[in-house]
Amino acid sequence: MKQKLNNILLVDDDAAVNFINSFLLRKMDCADKITIRENAILALDYLKNNFSEGNAAPDLIFLDINMPCMNGWEFIEEFRKLPHTITHNSPIVMLTTSTNPDDEEKALCIPEIASFKTKPLSRDKMNDIMLQLFPHLFLKAV
Repeated sequence: MKQKLNNILLVDDDAAVNFINSFLLRKMDCADKITIRENAILALDYLKNNFSEGNAAPDLIFLDINMPCMNGWEFIEEFRKLPHTITHNSPIVMLTTSTNPDDEEKALCIPEIASFKTKPLSRDKMNDIMLQLFPHLFLKAV
């Protein structure tokens, strides 16, 4: 039996995207818990309020760029201010509809962003992410 991640955090303002992504992640059985936050402010509050006392932060964060109130870039700025215990072990994957090469170039220059993928999330993209970020846990799922 393969090992699973403890918690994946989805940060996207699109309810349909969150539903589809959480369905895929559950079907692939790659995490014990899938947490959804509909905007970056709620995601930051979730991280601040649930993981400041040494509790394990999400193993992986999927982050949209274009969201109201606070976009993905602004989220990164605030994420950097969180305790190291949260930010150190929570790689971020930008998952966006943006096909602007400048967005990808900018994202990949930010140390907190481990990968940049275009929507929709797919089994192949998820396998690539798992093999890139967690090779010790995952073999390519069939």
